[in-house]
Formats: sequence, structure tokens, C-alpha cells
Amino acid sequence: MTPGSQHPDDTAAPPLRSDAERNRGRIIAAARRVFARDGLNASMASVAREAGVGIATMFRRFPTKEELVAAVFADRMDAYADAVAVALDDPDPWHGFVGYIETACAMQAADYGFADVLTTSFPTAKAMEGRRSEAYEGMVRLINRAKAAGRLREDFDSSDIVLLHMANAGVVNATGGAAPDAWRRVVALFIQSLEAPARGPLPASPEHDALHKAMLRASPADLTTPEPDTTS
Repeated sequence: MTPGSQHPDDTAAPPLRSDAERNRGRIIAAARRVFARDGLNASMASVAREAGVGIATMFRRFPTKEELVAAVFADRMDAYADAVAVALDDPDPWHGFVGYIETACAMQAADYGFADVLTTSFPTAKAMEGRRSEAYEGMVRLINRAKAAGRLREDFDSSDIVLLHMANAGVVNATGGAAPDAWRRVVALFIQSLEAPARGPLPASPEHDALHKAMLRASPADLTTPEPDTTS
């Protein structure tokens, strides 16, 4: 699947009237701006205001925030998965691995919403989660190649990528416009700590199931809650 291609989740949707399609486009464009600026904790009401539509129109098009997030970030998740594919095509396993980390973290720094997306799980957004799984499988191959080349420390685990994204999201959200390039130093420190030979052992990595639960807990409270009243 390539950026901009149709997702399986979209194929069953009936065609919208032209005015409904315009409203949907306005909402998605507004949500891109609001989530990029404020992260996923931004309210649906703030997106509606940005789009210039009523809250009822908002929830007719997107009954839950999770559906809106999936529509807004589908192309970015495609780009994230493609970054892994590009890294795997690099003949230098270490260069490809480092390039992937830098690209993914730069994507987080450029968009507060996407910084949250990479550290949050969206169980009902099947297409987006499918792309995340595809990227994860490629990332595991990337890690194994870098280890086989003798460049990546042997005790590195795929869960460490998730921890890096969590750490980077925290830095990006904390520093904001005050120190917009602070994330670059954090990522460089992280990368330099990963090169073999390791200078000492690491503590045990978290269980993957525990990390998945953490990503579910990171979801905004209103992510899957429908608006109770859309008549206003």
C-alpha cells in the first residue's frame, strides 16, 4: 500500500453528496491543523470550530474521535511504514536503521498529533493499525540486519523503539516552540548508545503485552466515545 491509496476500511462506505463530501474534507483539514498544534487531546468541539461546522455535522461525519484520527493520519502512517521499507532497501544496515529512527522522530517533531499516534493504539482503526503492524514487522527485520552486521548492540529489543517514540513524544510536547530542536539531541544520544560494542548491560525490556497496554492507556479518554447529543 502506498501513501494516498484507498484503505480497506473506506471501500464499503457509500458515496457522499457533494456538500457532505465538502464538509468531510473541511473537517479532516481542520483536524490536521488542530491535532498538529495541540495533539490528540484536542477536543472534537475545537475541530468543529476550526472547520466552521456545527458539532452535529462533525459527529454525523465522524461519530468518534478514533474515526477522525484514522482519517487524518492514514497518510502519515503510510509514510511511516514506507520509511521502514526505505531503510530496509539501504545496503548499509546500520545506516538504514539510523535513518529510520531519525525519519520517524522527525515526523513526530513536525506534528504533535502524530507524535501521539505513534505511542497510542487504535483498536478499531483496522487499516491504520494494519500499517503499524506492517511497519513493526519491517522494523524487526531492520533490527536483525543491524545486529548481524555487528553495529547494533545485541540486547536491543524492538520494544525499545516504542520507548524511544514515547520519550521523543514527551520531549516534543514539553519543549514545543521554546526549544523546537531539542528532540534532535535526545535522538542522537539514544542512537549513540545503541552502537556495538555495548558498554554495559541494559535493564530488562518491558513485556510486549505490557507495552501494548501502555499504548492503550495513552489514548485520550474521549477517543471512542460517541457524542451523546448531535441535535444542537
